[in-house]
Amino acid sequence: ILVHADLLPGIEAGLPEGVAVFVVPTPPEVQSAYGIDPAACTVPPGRTDWNTWIDGNDPLPPSDVAAPGSMIYTSGTTGRPKGVRRAAATPEQLAARLDTIGLAMGVGPGDNPRTVVTGPMYHSAPNAYGWLALQFGGTVYLQPRFDPEELLALIEQHKISHLHMVPTMFVRLLKLPEEVKNKYDLTSLRFVVHAAAPCPPDIKRRMIEWWGPVINEYYGSTEVGPVTFCSSVQWLGHPGTVGQRVPNVDLRILDENGNDVPQGQPGEIFCINTGFGEFTYHKDDQKRRDSELDGLISVGDIGYLTDDGFLFLCDRKNDMVISGGVNIYPAEIEAALHNMPGVHDCAVFGIPDEEYGERLCAVIEPEAGANLGADDVRAFAREHLAGYMVPKVVEFQTGLPREDSGKIFKRKLRDPYWAEAGRQI
Repeated sequence: ILVHADLLPGIEAGLPEGVAVFVVPTPPEVQSAYGIDPAACTVPPGRTDWNTWIDGNDPLPPSDVAAPGSMIYTSGTTGRPKGVRRAAATPEQLAARLDTIGLAMGVGPGDNPRTVVTGPMYHSAPNAYGWLALQFGGTVYLQPRFDPEELLALIEQHKISHLHMVPTMFVRLLKLPEEVKNKYDLTSLRFVVHAAAPCPPDIKRRMIEWWGPVINEYYGSTEVGPVTFCSSVQWLGHPGTVGQRVPNVDLRILDENGNDVPQGQPGEIFCINTGFGEFTYHKDDQKRRDSELDGLISVGDIGYLTDDGFLFLCDRKNDMVISGGVNIYPAEIEAALHNMPGVHDCAVFGIPDEEYGERLCAVIEPEAGANLGADDVRAFAREHLAGYMVPKVVEFQTGLPREDSGKIFKRKLRDPYWAEAGRQI
């Protein structure tokens, strides 16, 4: 830690054991401007004077090999986490990257954000968000484990202005009793952004009604960064959208043959953000090349574009269920089941079926004390969905497996069925 001498007493008691501390004599102009006692502006006995240490040590020799820009791992939603090793960026790419991230995450010069980081800092989005807030002089509080009421208390206590969240957190917040939701002052919130997974439209609408038009959304990935952005106003005009493309992004929706699909028709999303530059998957460059088409990258998402450029997500390509030749997107079913009384959370996926190839299975995490049966779930689904979207199999589980980001680890629920059948799909 490098610190001015007059600031050392304020942090000394909280320094962890083993931390190297270098002290800089407080500059005379700072001492004079703030009326600091001259005795407090010198390096105290027993501490290392930074200037003396610098003078007594040779600088490190320059490296012969340029270091890559970064490497951070994906969350592993569709398989093992992949190390995204990014090439060193040019100054122009860095500027474009900062503009794009700042737009998507709502942090820029003069914002002075006060935020609670609710996700793990080793994941790409919380990591980028936390560092961005610090770069612009913000204050960052870390919530080691997400707790909905604790978050509300932190917002009130620290006058939090910015948040980065995932839809599961919205679901848990909305499950709080009304007296708890109304207990805290949330008027300091200015910009709340969510990403990482599709947000059920009813959940998002209720959050906007509660917190106001401060709810924003972006779609992107570790590989290509932010791709689209959507404000509350835009979303209310286009319910379910993840927004329009941000600057520096090229985006196309392609069919299985690599052809552009008509507007409004689902296809695989291919995109690139020029501000993020070239990358490879660490130790698996072939996988990186397999994900590319005409210079654009796919991370396996299915979606469609409207004629005014709004992107709508259908589901992950790997999560799509093909039953009797019909494409079924589980995210739509999950969005409906989230509105069922007594359902805390849910996951829907395909399992083997001899006749239809796949059939739908729903795993329900009930709320505490809820008395739900499989027939209740199917009856609710029939009221709100087409018949072919009603799960044939319904199971209940007290705690769904989750990634550290909060997303449901659907693969852990689905894989045992396919392993038993002796096939993958």
